Amino acid sequence: MLGPPAPRPPVLSGGAHPLIAVLFGPPGSGKGTQAAFMTSDFQLAHVSTGDMLRAEAGTGSALGREVAPLMAAGKLVPDELIVRVIAERLNHDDVGRGLVLDGFPRTVAQARALDAMLSGRGRDVGLVLSLAVPVDVLVERLLGRAREQGRNDDTAEVIRERMLEYERKTAPVLDHYRASGVRVGTIDGVGSLEDVRRRVRAEVAGALSGAPCRQPRRRVADGS
Repeated sequence: MLGPPAPRPPVLSGGAHPLIAVLFGPPGSGKGTQAAFMTSDFQLAHVSTGDMLRAEAGTGSALGREVAPLMAAGKLVPDELIVRVIAERLNHDDVGRGLVLDGFPRTVAQARALDAMLSGRGRDVGLVLSLAVPVDVLVERLLGRAREQGRNDDTAEVIRERMLEYERKTAPVLDHYRASGVRVGTIDGVGSLEDVRRRVRAEVAGALSGAPCRQPRRRVADGS
């Protein structure tokens, strides 16, 4: 059972823009849970692109009418539309204290599109976090989840291939942000949810205070 929420650290104030963070993590890394913790610990808006696209598709707005048929047909939503949805999301009041992007960007092209949109608004990504978990641990977690759900479509081989694909797509995005001078932190994703939560909190608090970026002491893999 999870303990009570930790005391809230200060958020950016004064003339600085609220924090825009991006959270990466392979399947089985607990990314969604940690994004939710970041939301509550730092009063950030949790922006899940999947949830956001589904919500926009149901609004009946002009943008929603473009997104809805693509999703209904199971087609990929173009980067330009996703960025427009995120741009619209930035107008909502709940992002006033900052936000964490979960599920976007997934490619360098998406990262560049996001950068261009934010730059046009005088904003930028301030922090990128990557949950690092050894593949063997991820395989064990996902196979256990599949057994609990009575599924047999996930095998160790399939999961390992999925992790390789994640690494192939994600590593260049992380390199893009490093080359752009964005703070990129690798979080050891092994341990209890609260252990990982404390590591994420320390990195976010460090970003807000300008402290040096922390890295895991023991060797872990970014989904590899």
